[in-house]
Amino acid sequence: MAKRAVITVLQAEPISPGRFWIAVGGGEAEVEESLEAGVDAAADSRIDHVLLTFAHDEVIHAVREGPRRAAVDGSIGVLEFATLSSAIRAADAALKCADVSLVDLHLARGIGGKGYLVLCGALSDVEAALDAGAASGGEEHLVGRELMANPDEAVPTVPARRGSLR
Repeated sequence: MAKRAVITVLQAEPISPGRFWIAVGGGEAEVEESLEAGVDAAADSRIDHVLLTFAHDEVIHAVREGPRRAAVDGSIGVLEFATLSSAIRAADAALKCADVSLVDLHLARGIGGKGYLVLCGALSDVEAALDAGAASGGEEHLVGRELMANPDEAVPTVPARRGSLR
């Protein structure tokens, strides 16, 4: 992929036995050309892939360094997907669709190659973001969806604690 076009490799690592993921960034045409080379090289072993043009800044940051872990305020929404590519697509769509914050984007490690995202905000915004995320991530990849309209005060501390243990 890196030999095909001038790109930046954001992540390239094994995520679970038999699974490896690569995330690249750069100009739209360069990333598209690089992705095509990667898909061709992976052939039948490719599980999923995604090309996000003009990806949301929070998604790029979460892929590169992990989410900023916004403080939970309001309702909480969670989407879980069978592939990390579908979780990334969902996070991008959800953040672009409504005024929500990305609390967590967990990609593959320790969960068999799956991915999940946690969002928070006003109830109507979280509902809209969950709908957009589920549609963009692909219903065929959707494993779970939860909406907590009025979470107990202890619930928002769980993602923050997990993040501090990394």
